[in-house]
Amino acid sequence: METLNAVAALAALAQDNRLDIFRLLVKAGPEGMAAGQVAEQLGLAPNTLTFHFDRLRFAGLVTVRRDGRSMIYAARFAAMNDLVAFLTENCCQGAPEKCAAVAVCKPRGARHEAVSRARRR
Repeated sequence: METLNAVAALAALAQDNRLDIFRLLVKAGPEGMAAGQVAEQLGLAPNTLTFHFDRLRFAGLVTVRRDGRSMIYAARFAAMNDLVAFLTENCCQGAPEKCAAVAVCKPRGARHEAVSRARRR
């Protein structure tokens, strides 16, 4: 991940409603959620939600697809994992074995395992 992409992602998540939206979409898994469901669960007005979804999409953290009349938003797990890997890339001065491992999310059905970017190379 490039520094500019990391900054955009962190900036998008640095607002309480957007962070709540993203966490809810992570919880929903790769299938995502309809915008109306997100609005209902978080108590956000549709126009406010649209603004927040746009910021998250611009940062590359969520995707959207149309399903009939509904817009379905989903977290981009690869982008989330890339951001975590970027943040921990030089963990403990390049000796990740000295650090606590970083959890990498694998959506539904896959087990969560602790890995660091250095160990995946």
